[in-house]
Amino acid sequence: MSSHIAAEAARRRTFAVISHPDAGKSTITEALALYGRAISSAGAVHGKGDRKGVVSDWMSMEQDRGISITSAALQFEYRDCVVNLLDTPGHADFSEDTYRVLTAVDAAVMLLDAAKGLEPQTLKLFEVCRARRIPVITFINKWDRPAKDALELIEEIETRIGIKPTPVTWPVGVGGEFRGVIERVGFGEESDGRRAAGPQVPGMVRYERSPGGQQLAVAEFLDEAAAMAEFGPDYERAQEESELLSEVEADFDPKTFEAGHTTPTLFGAALVHFGVGQLLDLLVDIAPSPFSREDAKGEPRDLEDGFSGFVFKSQANMNASHRDQLAFIRVCSGHFERGMQVTQAQGKRTMSTKYAQTLFGSARDTVDEAWPGDIVGLVNATGLSVGDTIYSGKSVEYPPLPAFAPEHFGALQMHDTSKAKRFRRGIAQLDAEGVVQVLYSERRGEATPVLAAVGPLQFEVTVARLQAEFDVPATIDNLPYQLARLTDAEGAARLRTAPGVEIFSRPRDGAYLVALPNKYRIQTIVNDYPGLVLEPLLAGGQG
Repeated sequence: MSSHIAAEAARRRTFAVISHPDAGKSTITEALALYGRAISSAGAVHGKGDRKGVVSDWMSMEQDRGISITSAALQFEYRDCVVNLLDTPGHADFSEDTYRVLTAVDAAVMLLDAAKGLEPQTLKLFEVCRARRIPVITFINKWDRPAKDALELIEEIETRIGIKPTPVTWPVGVGGEFRGVIERVGFGEESDGRRAAGPQVPGMVRYERSPGGQQLAVAEFLDEAAAMAEFGPDYERAQEESELLSEVEADFDPKTFEAGHTTPTLFGAALVHFGVGQLLDLLVDIAPSPFSREDAKGEPRDLEDGFSGFVFKSQANMNASHRDQLAFIRVCSGHFERGMQVTQAQGKRTMSTKYAQTLFGSARDTVDEAWPGDIVGLVNATGLSVGDTIYSGKSVEYPPLPAFAPEHFGALQMHDTSKAKRFRRGIAQLDAEGVVQVLYSERRGEATPVLAAVGPLQFEVTVARLQAEFDVPATIDNLPYQLARLTDAEGAARLRTAPGVEIFSRPRDGAYLVALPNKYRIQTIVNDYPGLVLEPLLAGGQG
């Protein structure tokens, strides 16, 4: 069995797509699924007719607004591999969900808008990837529209985030006049008119969009003579720029990619599926397969050490008909079998895995087995919270998932006291899911929890879900705090009467948080209370 586990793990490619809002993340998710033959036609977020919304956006608020709020997990087979694609929220207000998803992947695709280049949310997410040593492939999207100069974009990536782009494709034609690409390296299998992996010969891949843009784009290889005859100056310029890239040592190198020093880069247009097939082939070819993960003690858990995994996301009521709860598990080691008994590391409680499912947006199928790298949904695993470890056989506990720095705070007010029990149940559910951080202070009491979030739209989601799922109307009163710091019990006691700050306890982990109005108040607190414990949270904003 052990050699079988290693072989199955080697087939897995588990990655996330990260970007700034509106860069086309959900669109490229569906385009990748289309190339993987997981769906028969792709829809756009703002589609028409029967293309009412991408399959990975299941929450009504997502479909109404054309944004991704929750992360979706899509699995499909491509070539001889199993692809686990985690689509993440692009909106900055939901970046905490994205940060947690990045703990469950082995690689990331950084999606850039060709006209805008690197944007603030992309920079934040890339820094999380760098901190977690996640190798990154870059896809420069929307090349079918007016865009920055290609060389300028390459330089911007290198100078602003300190990672060297190594283009594996190079565009023929400027942004808005996309003719096709020169493939600077060989990858993939021969499909859809493209060449198989191997030494590259002069020429280019020409793209033509499918009618309506719902099917695969037509890709045809043109040799150098045909490319010159059809695209003359555009092809010649692309050739010269590609040669320049080689002169400045911007050619793909697998060792520097795996080390996180370089980012293989492709140009394309996800909406019309240009370049998406090459991206999928590249992911299969070079993205790392699952590897041994370190436990909370820093010791590696071998892939063959028996089943283990951790909860990186919990989501209730994805299926409105059943009102159930789903715990998203990243399988880290061993062989998962539906119905097996597993142990929760945090409480040593045993549980059955009878109701296990694979996920494709809101659609589900029963899963009988899974391997390292796969994402499994456990239904109604109500005892599991985000960050929990489950295992079978040899015990293990993985490091807890970090809590991220809130920048918005709001007091949650319930207006119908007859629904207090439902209110408490709803708050407990949303806290377990990590939708928001739920805090309490002596000043307000237990009847008025304070929500802390990365962005204010998280408050809107909380209020909407309390109403829709628990029939509890509530409102949020914004509080005048913009950042928080961790302290200890002694620090909480010392600051309890300090002006302009508020002390909160976080039941999820027993932590004490100091909420402050701005970064300048931090310095006065440090000066007025020498020796005070005051530590920043991960991905903090100000200060």
